[in-house]
Amino acid sequence: MSNAPGAAPGSPVQAAPLSRLPAQGPHGPIGVLVCGHGSRNRLAVEEFAALVAQLQERLAPVPVEFGYLEFARPILREGLDALHRQGVRHVLAIPAMLFAAGHVKNDIPSVINTYAAETGLRIDFGRELGVDRGMILAAGARIQACLEAADAADRCAGRDPLPRHDTLLVVVGRGSSDPDANSNVAKVTRMLVEGFGFGWGETLYSGVTFPLVEPGLRQVLKLGHRRVVVFPYFLFSGVLVSRIVQHSQRVAADHPGLELLHAGYLGDHAEVLATFEERVLDVLRGDTAMNCSLCKYRAQVLGFETDVGRPQRSHHHHVEGLVESCTLCERECTGACQPDGLPLPLGAGPGHSHSHAHSHSHAHSHSHAHSHSHAHEHEHPRQSQAAGEDAAEADAGHHHPPYPHADHPLGPRTLRAGSSGTEPAGPPAADEGNVRV
Repeated sequence: MSNAPGAAPGSPVQAAPLSRLPAQGPHGPIGVLVCGHGSRNRLAVEEFAALVAQLQERLAPVPVEFGYLEFARPILREGLDALHRQGVRHVLAIPAMLFAAGHVKNDIPSVINTYAAETGLRIDFGRELGVDRGMILAAGARIQACLEAADAADRCAGRDPLPRHDTLLVVVGRGSSDPDANSNVAKVTRMLVEGFGFGWGETLYSGVTFPLVEPGLRQVLKLGHRRVVVFPYFLFSGVLVSRIVQHSQRVAADHPGLELLHAGYLGDHAEVLATFEERVLDVLRGDTAMNCSLCKYRAQVLGFETDVGRPQRSHHHHVEGLVESCTLCERECTGACQPDGLPLPLGAGPGHSHSHAHSHSHAHSHSHAHSHSHAHEHEHPRQSQAAGEDAAEADAGHHHPPYPHADHPLGPRTLRAGSSGTEPAGPPAADEGNVRV
């Protein structure tokens, strides 16, 4: 969807209405499952549920349910149960993920394939939101709103707004052990930098890979730009978005002449909702293929050759359905659970008592009754979201192969309070329960 003539880059554009999703298909009544990650942050869970409510309105009368991998309810199986009870016989499962990394390639397919094999329900899995024109427009709108507010403040103070070529854009992605997903964040950055005409653009990450926010910002500020816009390329709030703000402010405190701006995350922008709807229709059209040529589980990607052909399995059983949300913050996450960049382990700290009375034995097999149209002929594993695991994950059997660059000097080793971004800082942060990529 292009901007109207003369519109500023990133200006909100009314999404064109898509054709209504048919209620009945060749395999029976259709239903939609929106698959989220889950979070211990209450605001993130509320935002996800609100987005699904809007999708329910857009796709009515087709039933739409949702489920989470971990840290919240309903879990994916409960969302599928709800659709089954409503008479649905063909589920279109859509990952609420920006890019295709471990959750999209491994965890979610493992759960839904198992459910399909157990129940006979047909479930077709769609693709991630991805690098999409609508998502770029949504990102541009958030950045444009941030710039307009800053320019207005300059005018009120009697100053001329800074030209775009004096502004540095920093796009912060989640970070993954999958190099293909990480590279897609860099493409988003380039599209935004050229669209706005910024002086420079840099891609940073909130965890797992490199460069992370604090060390990356310290490096790029050497270019001398007077204004920096930090944009978290995230769907929802959570501890990682809070960490981005905290770590960038830590850098700004050492550069008193710097104007640091924080753009809002994507949220439920109209173009985000339109992209979700398009992904649902993609499933019916059979357009669900991922970028298999750069998939580290299918091809020998440089530096990740040993990941080819690992078995597909989910590693989220130990926190599936966990509903005791964090109580360290009132509602919006302040990052109090990660004061030094490292998450409190389950059961540690106030408001984090997560005892489990149930067993985690799993007698079911992960047979695949049908294809999910990803053209992958092998099975995928859930790869590491960090090189280290917290104690609770290790105790629960939540093990991942190590990320090969966890000791990078600009990577997870820098996560510690007061770090200058150049010193070792112990083990990297494990995967946090933010609804994300």
